[in-house]
Amino acid sequence: MRVRIFAAVAAMSALALAGCGGGGAGGSAASGTLRIMAPASPGGGWDQTSRTAEQALKSAAPDRKVEVYNVPGAGGTIGLAQLAGEKGNGNLLMTMGLVMVGAIEQNKSKVTLAETTPIAKLTEEYEIVVVPADSPFKTLADLVAAWKADPAKVSIAGGSAGGTDHIVAGLMAKAAGVDPKQVNYIAHSGGGEALNELLGSKVSAGVSGVGEFAEHVKSGKLRALGVTSAQRLPDLDAPTLKEGGLDVELANWRGFVAPGGLSDADKKTLTDLVTKMHDSQAWKDAVAKNGWIDSFQTGQQFADFLSAETARVKGVIAELGVVS
Repeated sequence: MRVRIFAAVAAMSALALAGCGGGGAGGSAASGTLRIMAPASPGGGWDQTSRTAEQALKSAAPDRKVEVYNVPGAGGTIGLAQLAGEKGNGNLLMTMGLVMVGAIEQNKSKVTLAETTPIAKLTEEYEIVVVPADSPFKTLADLVAAWKADPAKVSIAGGSAGGTDHIVAGLMAKAAGVDPKQVNYIAHSGGGEALNELLGSKVSAGVSGVGEFAEHVKSGKLRALGVTSAQRLPDLDAPTLKEGGLDVELANWRGFVAPGGLSDADKKTLTDLVTKMHDSQAWKDAVAKNGWIDSFQTGQQFADFLSAETARVKGVIAELGVVS
C-alpha cells in the first residue's frame, strides 16, 4: 500500500522529549496534577477524547487539577516511548486505542503496550468515509469505480499509517477488488490535519471516526459515502458501507493506560478516578453528543482485551499489507 506520512518523526521526538519533564518525575495518584497525554496533534480523536475526559474529570472530581498536553507523531508511538520513561508516575494517563496497536507494528516501535499499565477502555466509535462537498463522487459506487480504474489517482486521507483509518481503507479496497497495496493512502498525525486536506479539496476522500467528521457532514462541507457500522447511525444521514456494496464493518476503540511500574495503590486510585468520571453525567452527555459507544472496561478485563486486540490487529495488517 502506498503511504505518504505527514509527520517529521525525528523532529517530533525531540519536541516531545523537550516538553515532557521526563524521567518518571510524577508522584502519587492520590495527589498532585493529573496529566493526560494525547499522543497526537490537536483536533483528532485522541485529542478530543482527552479534552472531553479532562472536563468530565473536573466535573466528577472538582478538587483534582487535570490538564491535557499533546505529543504528536508516529501513530502515538512517540508518546508511548515518552510514557515508558515515566515508570511509576501515578499522575499520568495516556489516551490510546486501536490506532496505536497498528502503529506499533508500522513503526517497529521498541516500546509496546506490554510496558504500560492498562487502566480503562472507554469508548468505541465507528468510522466514516467522506469526500469534499464539491467531489465528483456522489456515492460509494462512484468512488469504487474510480478506484478500480486507477488506484493511484484516488488519494485517501486518514490518520497514522497502520492505524484504524488505514485498516478501513485496506479492507474497503479488498472488498472492492482493489489490491490493498495499491491504495494511495495519505497518513497524518492527527484527524485535524486530514480534515484540512478534505476541506481544501486536496484529496479524493477521507476516513476517520464519525465524531471527527459528523459536524462537517451535517453542515454540508463534507459528503458522507458510508459508515462502518452494521446499521445506519441515528442523527447522521449516511448509508453503511454494506449498503454501498462493500462488506466492511469495524469499530475503533479508545482508552487510558498509565506508565508501567505503578504501585497497586496508584493503580486503584487511577482506576477509581476514571470510573468516577465514566459514571458522571458530564461524561455520559459527551458520549451521546459525540456519537460514541460506551464500552467501559477496567482491570484484568481490559488487560485481557488489549492482549487479544494486539494479536488480532497484527494478523489483519499483515494480511492487508498495510505496514511497510
